[in-house]
Amino acid sequence: MPVVREFTLPDLGEGLTGAEVVRWLVEVGEVIAVDQPVVEVETAKAVVEVPCPYGGVVTALFGEVGQEIAVGAPLVTVAVAPGEGERPLAVAVEAVAGPAAEVERPLVGYGVAEPGRSGRRRRVGVGVAAPAAAPAAAPAAAVAVPAAVAAPAAVAVPAPAVVRAPAVLPVISPLVRRLAREQGVDLATVPGSGPDGLIMRADVERAVAARAAAPAAVTTAAAPGPSVPSAAGEVVPLRGLRRAVAEKLGRSHREIPAATCWVDADATELMALRRQLNAAPGPKVSVLALLARICTVALERFPDLNSSVTEDGSGIRRHPAVHLGFAAQGERGLVVPVVRDAQRLTTEQLGVELGRLTEAARTGSIAPAELTGGTFTLNNYGVFGVDGSTPILNHPEAAMLGVGRIVAKPWVHQGELAVREVTQLSFTFDHRVCDGGTAGGFLRFVADCVERPGLLLRQL
Repeated sequence: MPVVREFTLPDLGEGLTGAEVVRWLVEVGEVIAVDQPVVEVETAKAVVEVPCPYGGVVTALFGEVGQEIAVGAPLVTVAVAPGEGERPLAVAVEAVAGPAAEVERPLVGYGVAEPGRSGRRRRVGVGVAAPAAAPAAAPAAAVAVPAAVAAPAAVAVPAPAVVRAPAVLPVISPLVRRLAREQGVDLATVPGSGPDGLIMRADVERAVAARAAAPAAVTTAAAPGPSVPSAAGEVVPLRGLRRAVAEKLGRSHREIPAATCWVDADATELMALRRQLNAAPGPKVSVLALLARICTVALERFPDLNSSVTEDGSGIRRHPAVHLGFAAQGERGLVVPVVRDAQRLTTEQLGVELGRLTEAARTGSIAPAELTGGTFTLNNYGVFGVDGSTPILNHPEAAMLGVGRIVAKPWVHQGELAVREVTQLSFTFDHRVCDGGTAGGFLRFVADCVERPGLLLRQL
């Protein structure tokens, strides 16, 4: 007789204690293979698919879409062959679903995928079943067996009070899901206009508009007098990434005595250098890559700024490597991907890695591990068309360099007024790790390298 195995939400790393269910990828009664993704969850760092280490028939799903599930709490239960590797998956499923089910042989271990796996498997009939001699109802969470199969009729599942089999919604974009959550739209009621009924952003916006128009019509018919708007306002819950950002920035503001200094810099020569580099064959070098190179050199001269204060506040930990974080805008909001060991990379390699991480952040495919462990942050808010900012430090880092837009301005150059490409550099630092002299020295060195990038050759 098949054995029901419970798969719990695994530790997704980096101190995460839970995740929010975004979309179920399987249904109760569906045949799954070893390491097949069963649910898509949103953590404070990324949207990820969670694979199940068991192959067999799904007997229960735990958690509603939008519900927070703690690490270690049940996700799914799966009916599998008894024992570890005693029988192949085909035998287990045949005992539950009949010999016609399409299956694959499982591999032993968690995290190992079968090459050529086709994903979804045939769904097994789901319902409440009981042996012919016993007309009493079976347990609520049970997998029904076709009548022609002479196998145990049902697999009882030790289920909690709420067990639900959510429908798999035809929506892919995390942006669409987030918009629906923010507007309180049930995606199950939204018809999709995309290929194969895929729900698009425009579909959600139409649903929001229709919902707004409906109460107005009802009010007009039932109460001709003027309506009184609510003074309470709308409360948008902090969830997922937004909640994690709020907690981290709040902690940074409470714990770190931050100070900011800034300076205008003539970036004309830096932009000319970029044009020279990009005229040669090979990957293009971005302005962000050049600024990243300047930062790694500056941190070598001012190592106090590549540090963090210990948890108990009794010391300052200097980091031996520069794990360079940079702000990037993605579908889930603003995230900070991290370039590991940035000081070891060439300028061209920095450009390639920055481009890869930026694209992963934009599409929402970035891994949680790539969003943690930074020791210094480079914030290019010039892409938003602004000149300056006083950002909050990315706790527990001790410093952040901000770069405004590079724009043509009147500038005194070699004693004469000229039009030059000018940017504003701002530097926020933890006043516990250094005084203004160190911070000012760092910012002045960065500005000098922006204005005269040839100075970098003395440091390389």
